[in-house]
Amino acid sequence: MEWSTAFLGFVAGLLISLVTAPVGVSGAVFLLPVQVSVLGVPSPAVTPTNLLYNVVAGPGALLRHHRVGTLRGPLTRLLITGTVPGVIVGAVLRVLAVPGPRVFRLLVAALLLPLGVWLLARTLRPAAVRPTRPPSPRTTTVLALTVGVAGGIYGIGGGSLLGPILVGRGVPVAAVAPAALASTFITSIIGSSTYVLLSLAVTGDVAPDWLLGFSCGAGGLLGGYLGARFQPHLPETGLRLLLGTLAAGIGALYAVQITS
Repeated sequence: MEWSTAFLGFVAGLLISLVTAPVGVSGAVFLLPVQVSVLGVPSPAVTPTNLLYNVVAGPGALLRHHRVGTLRGPLTRLLITGTVPGVIVGAVLRVLAVPGPRVFRLLVAALLLPLGVWLLARTLRPAAVRPTRPPSPRTTTVLALTVGVAGGIYGIGGGSLLGPILVGRGVPVAAVAPAALASTFITSIIGSSTYVLLSLAVTGDVAPDWLLGFSCGAGGLLGGYLGARFQPHLPETGLRLLLGTLAAGIGALYAVQITS
């Protein structure tokens, strides 16, 4: 891989994580189409490369959250409990069953597009919507397990799926963001390690593109730290609108890719 491609990966990781980190999204779901369409990463190597990005980029935002004491809490433990076994299952399915990207894009578009629009509407017109209760610990863990499987298959950060759902159910963004980023970081370590082990047993592009993963992650490391630092200065309403916009934007992006 040329160094110019690595530089493009650094810039992409920096800009994406700067915008997404304040709401607990690692940015991998945005980076995935960039790696495939712009940077030319083959499949299925794009999945562990994206997971490697999460591993390298994660400590930036997590360091900031740790310094202000927002990483502690039961939500972080619940999300990690569900996503860790899920990402291992997802990695095995990705290599052995090779689920098609069209199915994934369809699922993401069908989930995030209406969810993002709903979250935007609920934030803009809170009085017209009944108060909602946060999901139970069991429901949260099952949701995290499901998202972990998706993350293992497609290399996305779980925050892009968990964040809008939890915030829409009444959990504050300030609580969701550090928990989602922590679970994404831990599961990405497990997931990328699983792909490395699988690459020793099967043929094909299974191992991550190390240089690109580290270059994208280095940009994400800086952008994630800055994004997490900006978060306390942003109002809850603004964060909810940003999360809703990101969710709807991701859904629309994958919907367009399905029809193109």
